[in-house]
Amino acid sequence: MEIRLEDVEKVMELAGVDYYTAKEALTKAEGNLDKALEALAPTGTSVGDEIKDMIDKLKAKVKEGNVDRVQIRKDDEIILKVPVNVGIIGGIIGAAAAPWALIAGTIAAFGFGCKLEIVKKDGSTDEIV
Repeated sequence: MEIRLEDVEKVMELAGVDYYTAKEALTKAEGNLDKALEALAPTGTSVGDEIKDMIDKLKAKVKEGNVDRVQIRKDDEIILKVPVNVGIIGGIIGAAAAPWALIAGTIAAFGFGCKLEIVKKDGSTDEIV
């Protein structure tokens, strides 16, 4: 069985894993790309729990203050920016969960290759791990 470099790169890209992990998954799946990706996919419960933990940490940081916006970054590209005042306005009109749901949905959709960051009013960023 030959594992092609293109397949390893594809698994790396889609699963957000390193070369060794991608190659190992393909080897175990006997070169089947779909089976390798399925084996690397996180379980539904752990994904939900991890996203919930990230959102809880994010909410705590926002509550501390000095946060201008929240952004989700995948590699060097910013996928989503949410100004903190959107959450405040949402709370006033009764839709406070909407920004958090949007952030959680984006993380779930793009996977855990994403970084959740807060941008402070002075322009510095902190990553939520």
